[in-house]
Amino acid sequence: MTRRGWSTGQIALVLYPFGAGAAAVNVFFASLIGTWVGLPVLSTFWSILLGCLIGLPATFAFARHLRHLMDEAEPEDTQ
Repeated sequence: MTRRGWSTGQIALVLYPFGAGAAAVNVFFASLIGTWVGLPVLSTFWSILLGCLIGLPATFAFARHLRHLMDEAEPEDTQ
């Protein structure tokens, strides 16, 4: 069986800006929640930087999941 369509790396590359952006927003909001226990609010720079770092493995895991779903959805060749 051969794979058709995009590879996991290609999917991750296309989705990375969205994954990094979502992670940055989540990091910033988590730092806002952290103020309830006395932690400082992260600056925009640190939120984006941490979002880029956290977004990479998260996006790759999501791309693997999408590739798996694409493989499941393809009909098997019966020869």
